[in-house]
Amino acid sequence: MSLIFSAAVETTHAVEHAAQIDWISVFRLIGTIVSMAAGLFFVLAGTVGVLRLPDFYTRLHAAGMTDTLGAELILLALIFQSDSLQMVLKLLLVAFFLFVTSPTATHAVGHAAYRAGLKPLLGEYRAPDLEEDKS
Repeated sequence: MSLIFSAAVETTHAVEHAAQIDWISVFRLIGTIVSMAAGLFFVLAGTVGVLRLPDFYTRLHAAGMTDTLGAELILLALIFQSDSLQMVLKLLLVAFFLFVTSPTATHAVGHAAYRAGLKPLLGEYRAPDLEEDKS
């Protein structure tokens, strides 16, 4: 009889405790899951773009755009999970440097390829000549 009584007390205690939901933890978990899933989607979309697109420039565009956004979203998921302010600030610093350097590096690689003579696959449209190429 005492075993049944103790089980009933534990059950009522669990029900009372369940009513006190830590909503901040729930929102952090949902934010983490959504950010991580979206980040992984964009990274995988960039991978598919690199494998399927026809020439260097379109592949570079797919890799540069989607990997930057995917990495930023994954860093946002890590920010949601971090407990200390120091870790949040470090992750924000990494995100800032990634946000600045990734498009810059993509542009530099694309410009170097164009200067080296790699021409894009074009239809009727023709890319204008750069002023640097005329000299």
